[in-house]
Amino acid sequence: MRILVPVKRVVDYNVKIRVKADGSGVDTANVKMSMNPFDEIACEQAIRLKEAGHAEEIVAVSIGEAKCQETLRTALAMGADRGIHVEAPADVQPLAVAKMLRAIVGREQPGLVVMGKQAIDDDSNQTGQMLAALLGWAQATFISKLELADGRAVVAREVDEGLERIEVTLPAVLTVDLRLNEPRYASLPNIMKAKKKPIDVLTPGDLGVDPAPRLLYLKVEEPPRRQAGVKLGSVDELVTKLKQDAGVI
Repeated sequence: MRILVPVKRVVDYNVKIRVKADGSGVDTANVKMSMNPFDEIACEQAIRLKEAGHAEEIVAVSIGEAKCQETLRTALAMGADRGIHVEAPADVQPLAVAKMLRAIVGREQPGLVVMGKQAIDDDSNQTGQMLAALLGWAQATFISKLELADGRAVVAREVDEGLERIEVTLPAVLTVDLRLNEPRYASLPNIMKAKKKPIDVLTPGDLGVDPAPRLLYLKVEEPPRRQAGVKLGSVDELVTKLKQDAGVI
């Protein structure tokens, strides 16, 4: 079986986000970028499935500007076998990404797509579900445990009431949550080997997809700063504040 793992290049999760002065978006100039943390978990899970004998090949896919190849090299250093880079504008939206991935699935014929449940830059949480719908495949989202057996995937996913256990028939699209595993660090020898692993470069036109955005962002702004608290001397003062200032009672 072949496993397809989409990976996205995002602002590193340790970096404090800065909004552009004109409010048009997030400032990424001279900012450290890295693989989306949920995608790291997906890549790690694919590698573990291969090590367990469930897969013969792992293909990492990244969609975006030329620097996305750095993210692909990270996936290759972790253990992916080869990469596919779709060179596209940096702001490709979820529906266009899902359509490109559908075209790549048609080319590669994987038995499983494992991907992060969302990217930490836009938090859309849409691509996996859209891809499953476009393919007509089964899907399991937010998974925190995975077992493969007899052409089926048995997963556990967190819901409000606790853990939900479901089974889906392969091929399927799985989106992973943080508790599924702990991603490995790429060793120096593997980083050197990753430089020789192949990366195919495609364009949206090669896949028959128009990457033009269909949603328009009107404004991006930082959340309001939290105001300092106030010490009150009595319950009566608290009630007065809640009535007059907060207007909640």
